[in-house]
Amino acid sequence: MNQIKEDYTKADIPKKDKIMLYYATKLTKEPGKMIEQDVISLRNVGFSDVDILDINQIVAYYAYVNRVADGLGVNLESFWHK
Repeated sequence: MNQIKEDYTKADIPKKDKIMLYYATKLTKEPGKMIEQDVISLRNVGFSDVDILDINQIVAYYAYVNRVADGLGVNLESFWHK
């Protein structure tokens, strides 16, 4: 798990997982740069359209929650570890 936290691109995980994490990272950090090929890459390693929708919704949900927390000055790490 620490490998994934440090650098998922170097972690010993399946290619399918790396491509999913690349998609999630790009959607999080550079949503305006998403292109059709990003979705095609997920399909090419076996993700269905429903899987891709789920990945997208989870990434979007966490982005939303983090922005709400940031906007309100809430530290989610300390909140969840009480």
